[in-house]
Amino acid sequence: MEKQQIIEASKILFDHKLNKTGLDNLNHLEPKNLDDAYKIQDELKIHYLSLKNNICIGKKIGCTSKAAQTQMNVTEPFYGNLFSKYSSKNVKELNSKYFFEPFAEPEISFRIKDDIDISKAPYSMDNIKNLLDGILCSIEIVDFRFQKPLADIGAINLVSTNGASDYWIYNDKIYNIDEIDLTDFEVSFFIDNKLQEKGNTNNVLENPLNAVLWLINTLCKKGEPMLKHQFISSGSCTKAYRLNTGTRIKADFGKLGLIEFEYI
Repeated sequence: MEKQQIIEASKILFDHKLNKTGLDNLNHLEPKNLDDAYKIQDELKIHYLSLKNNICIGKKIGCTSKAAQTQMNVTEPFYGNLFSKYSSKNVKELNSKYFFEPFAEPEISFRIKDDIDISKAPYSMDNIKNLLDGILCSIEIVDFRFQKPLADIGAINLVSTNGASDYWIYNDKIYNIDEIDLTDFEVSFFIDNKLQEKGNTNNVLENPLNAVLWLINTLCKKGEPMLKHQFISSGSCTKAYRLNTGTRIKADFGKLGLIEFEYI
């Protein structure tokens, strides 16, 4: 794609984000490959950072389960950005007027200990924990933005829309990385106090730390290190659940705590 096309596509997506609207497609501005999609995402990030008092606070990872990768016809995850203006700690209410067609995903999140040293990449599971200083529970609100079935949207379009990330809710209780064993860790998701699904960290590349490792090494290859105290939302432990006005959402992460809010 030409630079001007990338800029135009990012502007269209940003306008739809601000106006809480969906779109059918990007027509001739639709990315044809992941490289173009991430270039659009990078331009979209510039638009986000132009908003007053808004900073990038980390990354989200999507498409981390085998089911999601099969549905989207991909063999690896993708990522997007988390922003301070579109995140909150322990929020009790989420207002529907700020969203288009949101879905909730309960996710294990991590905090980066220090600026990542690109020169030491690639990292491995033997040293990944040394890069992290905390683990916490969160819910990512995703919005696929395009008005067609998810499989028809495709992973490339989702990447261009900031990895479909719309909002991030996190618990302010951060645990030491060694306090929680993420092997076969259960996460229960409720709507109006009715259990919808007992999810599991096995759905996140078999362990969320695998997703974190993939992200950090992928970003290092691009020359984009994560920074001290940025967050990583590692991927959903359940399927994505549509948010309907007037419902109560709860994700129970056991030892990690709860995320609970009213969608009004």
